[in-house]
Amino acid sequence: MTENEPESPDEIDEPGDAELPPEQDDRHSDDSHSLALASSALSRRDPLGAYMRDIQRYPLLSKEEEHELAVRFFEHDDLEAARRLVTSNLRLVVKIAYDYRQAYKTILDLVQEGNIGLMQAVKKYDPYKGVKLSSYAAWWIRAYILRYILNNYRLVKVGTTQAQRKLFFNLQKEKARLSAMGIEPTAELIAERLNVPERDVVSMDMRLAAGDASLDAPVGTSEGRLVARVELLPSEEARADDTLAEAEVGDQFTEKIHEFGKSLKGKEKKIFQDRLVAEDPKTLQTLGDEFGVSRERVRQIEKRLLQKLKAYLHEELGETVVEVYESP
Repeated sequence: MTENEPESPDEIDEPGDAELPPEQDDRHSDDSHSLALASSALSRRDPLGAYMRDIQRYPLLSKEEEHELAVRFFEHDDLEAARRLVTSNLRLVVKIAYDYRQAYKTILDLVQEGNIGLMQAVKKYDPYKGVKLSSYAAWWIRAYILRYILNNYRLVKVGTTQAQRKLFFNLQKEKARLSAMGIEPTAELIAERLNVPERDVVSMDMRLAAGDASLDAPVGTSEGRLVARVELLPSEEARADDTLAEAEVGDQFTEKIHEFGKSLKGKEKKIFQDRLVAEDPKTLQTLGDEFGVSRERVRQIEKRLLQKLKAYLHEELGETVVEVYESP
């Protein structure tokens, strides 16, 4: 965006507003009523044209007027000044929205989102920075329009990270540019030119090429019957055989741990019962006071005991089973 004020969209001709003379007859009144009905019908068929006629009622501001109004709002929160700043730039929003009409067909939706960006720009604008409001607002307007297109391109968002958003707007353009140069648009080359990971290029290319698929859409099965796609997805619940296997391994661990405890004597047996398998384990300091040793000595005995327990379980159940059971 240059520092010069962006061009406004071509003006749409609108009928004059001269009043009819008081001596008009009934025929003139009927014609006026018919014209009003025709204009109303045209507005319903061409809402963008009606919107353009509405916003052209708001005059553009000179540089001095814009600065004066911006200062009033910046220093005194003058809402009337903010309203005039917004309404005088509504045509700028339409012009920017037209640049993205190929990406999103309903241009009035883009205009609506761009208007929100315009209001944000007026709210954040600092008139003492030396930047024109139209130049500053264009960034906000584009940002809101681009975010709206990205969020509403499909039911499922196709871009969430910065690299994916960059690819969403530039992947097809870069592929066309390379093809026009006679260069094969490989994922590796596009990733290098756009400075994004190659895996993101491959992923976004697949997302843009494939449409949305409903989980409720019927699909065929090997038995020849139709079922919803969601019914073929793997269940999040654990399978019955996996649950049974885990329960059996758990029972074996419990049994072996109790057998190990029966083989212990002295301090190790006390630490095993009061710390390792107790529902309410005693502290190291409590056991140290009972044994007449320091808490560090109890910790060392406990560490050695755990190593012996692990070696015992490996010997009894096998190293692989123990590692699977211990994994999170």
